[in-house]
Amino acid sequence: MSVRIDIAGLRPERVAVVPSPLAELGMALHALSEPGHHPGLQGWATGVTARMEPHLADRMCEADFLWRSTFSDLFLPYAAVPGAVPGGTLAEELDQLDQLSDEQFVDAALEFTCALSYGIEAPALLSDPAAGRRALEVAASRGPRQVRFARRLLDDPPSVRAWLRRFLTDCAEAFFDEAWSRLRHQLAADARHKTELLRRKGLAEALAAVSPAVTLDGTGARITVDKLTDGHARVAADGLLLVPTSLGRPHLMVLHRYGWQPVLHYPVGSPELSSPASVEELTLRMAALSHPVRMRLCRHLARSAYTTSELAQVHGLSAPEVSRHLGVLKKAGLVTTRRRGRYVLHQLDVTVVARLGSDFLEGILR
Repeated sequence: MSVRIDIAGLRPERVAVVPSPLAELGMALHALSEPGHHPGLQGWATGVTARMEPHLADRMCEADFLWRSTFSDLFLPYAAVPGAVPGGTLAEELDQLDQLSDEQFVDAALEFTCALSYGIEAPALLSDPAAGRRALEVAASRGPRQVRFARRLLDDPPSVRAWLRRFLTDCAEAFFDEAWSRLRHQLAADARHKTELLRRKGLAEALAAVSPAVTLDGTGARITVDKLTDGHARVAADGLLLVPTSLGRPHLMVLHRYGWQPVLHYPVGSPELSSPASVEELTLRMAALSHPVRMRLCRHLARSAYTTSELAQVHGLSAPEVSRHLGVLKKAGLVTTRRRGRYVLHQLDVTVVARLGSDFLEGILR
C-alpha cells in the first residue's frame, strides 16, 4: 500500500521546500488534542494546557475533528491556490485560506468526519443535497458536536470560516506565536538543506533526506510514499510542495486531494518514545498485530474512534469479520471501546502501542 505522485515532466524549479506557520499551528492543535501521538511533546502540551484560558479550550473542542483524528487540508490552503506557496506569516496564510471558495472550504472541512471521497472528483456538498444529507448522517456517528458543526458548515459557511479564523488567531496569541518563534529557525534550516540537496544532487537525494519511506522510481516519473493507505495524485503546472514540521513527528502526510497541488508534509527532529512493554505483553500484542487486516484497522483507530460498521465499509469487510479482528486487538489491550448513545466506538490506545516501538507507531501514523 502506498500513495503515489506522478511527476512526469516536472521541472526541478517547480519543487519548493517551504515552512508553513499555519500547518505547524495545525500540528500544535493536534498534539494538544492527541498527546499520545507525540510522547516527546507531552511536557510542552501539559504546559500549554495548564495555561490555556477555559473559553479557548472550549472553542478548541468545537471543531477538533479538523486536527484530532488526522490533519485537515485546511491547514495547507496554498495547495488549492494556483501557483501559491506557504506564506511568510500566519496572517498571510490565513488570507490564503480566505481565498478558498465556500465549496472547497466545506469539502475540506468535512473530509474526515464524513468519510468522503478524497483523491477523486466527488459530488459538491453545498450543491448536491444528497451528498449533504449523507455528510450529516455520517457525522452522527461522531457525536452531537460534530453534527452541530457539520450542519452549521453546510447552512452558513461564511460564519464558520470567520469563526475558524478568529479561533486560529487567538491560538496564535495564546500559545503558538511563542512556539513558532523557536521552531521557525529549525524548519527554515531544514528547508534550506533540502533545497540545496535538490540543487546539487537532485530530487531523489532530497526525497531520501525527507524520509526513507519516500522514494523516486528509476525513471524519475513517480514518487512513492510507503503508507498503510492507498492514494494517487498527479503533479500539474503548479508543481510539488514539501513542507517540514517539527511538532508533527511521526506523521508523514501526503496531500493528494483531487484538484489541489500535491504536498508532502514531513517531520524533522526525533523525539524519543516511551519504554517498551514487558515480554509477556509484547508477545500477546505482536501476535495480535501480525495480521495485515488488523494493521490496517489500527491505522484508522489510531486517528479516531469508529463503529464496527464504519470500519467494515471502509475496508470492504463484513461486520462479523471486523468484530473478530477487534476482539483480538481488545484482548491484547490495544483497543478501547466506549458507547455514545446507540453507537459503540472503538479506538486504538496509542500510548500502549507506543511502547511497542517507534517503527510500528510511525508505520500506522505515517
